[in-house]
Amino acid sequence: MKEKDIHKGLRSHISEDDPTASARKEDHIKLAFKSQIENGQIDRRFNYEPILAAHPSISDIKKKSFAGKQMKAPLWISSMTGGTELAKKINTNLAMICKEFGLGMGLGSCRKLLEEDTYFQDFNMRPILGDDVPFFANLGIAQIEKLIKENKVDLIKKMLDKLRADGLIIHVNPFQEWLQPEGDIINESPLTSINKLIEQFDRKIIVKEVGQGMGPESLKALMQLPIECIEFAALGGTNFSKLELFRSDIEAREIFSGLAKVGHTAEEMVFLVNTLLDELQDKARCKQYIISGGIKNFLDGYYLINKLNADCIFGQASSFLKYAIEGYEQVHDYTAAQIKGLALANAYLKVK
Repeated sequence: MKEKDIHKGLRSHISEDDPTASARKEDHIKLAFKSQIENGQIDRRFNYEPILAAHPSISDIKKKSFAGKQMKAPLWISSMTGGTELAKKINTNLAMICKEFGLGMGLGSCRKLLEEDTYFQDFNMRPILGDDVPFFANLGIAQIEKLIKENKVDLIKKMLDKLRADGLIIHVNPFQEWLQPEGDIINESPLTSINKLIEQFDRKIIVKEVGQGMGPESLKALMQLPIECIEFAALGGTNFSKLELFRSDIEAREIFSGLAKVGHTAEEMVFLVNTLLDELQDKARCKQYIISGGIKNFLDGYYLINKLNADCIFGQASSFLKYAIEGYEQVHDYTAAQIKGLALANAYLKVK
């Protein structure tokens, strides 16, 4: 991507001879009182160091190795949707973004692909992505349990091969399944199912929650497994338990609404993982993390990846989904702004 494209819409109104100087100064006078930052609005997570660097280029962002592939920025497009009429449009727009900006991508649930190909083109994004960026398929823990019980784990491998995916994301969602009117019953612990899959599976595995994060005992158990990555999907972003409650009857909503409010924020999970890394030392076999859930912008992501004492990237879902539904140009401009913001943060902000 050309540097000038990054600035589109941000600096395009200023030319070399600065013909807008007079109008700009008038704007400064008119907007001066509206532009004051109150004490309660100050972001105190950073030290601002304005004299140590020139304006950055996006090429200044260091490439990031993740799951055996290279990313041009530490930004992951987290799993969102699958098997709907909009899925192909959304996934195609997001795949084009990942290709252009060198980002990683996780698909939404690929359950519909396990035994038939009707929806295959909705998920077939590797031809768009190319081979250089990480790309993961996705199944729920209830499907994993069922496939293991029926001796059909080979269906997962065939699906990954057909998609040319780098591995599998397992989303662990007991509250969502319980609250979903059409939800599946999970008959054994997700940890048991994940261990059984590992025993007969030779592909990379990412384990994630779906909007409520994980507590210390779950994290500790997962961190000791030979999996590629743990994705937080923490409390603060899209919460699929709450989403399912909106789809339920009023009585269920009243009884179970409290469950959607339980969980762990991304910042809390960073602290938990850091503590567990100190405790586990060499017993921690999982080496990479995706910090996601409530990451509103590049500042949140930049802050948290610099607080976690492990190899990590940050992920966003709902923001990308919002713009991907609107169209490619919209999600392109959003992504460009996030990448530019990340470059500025790297240049001028030091995490306290």
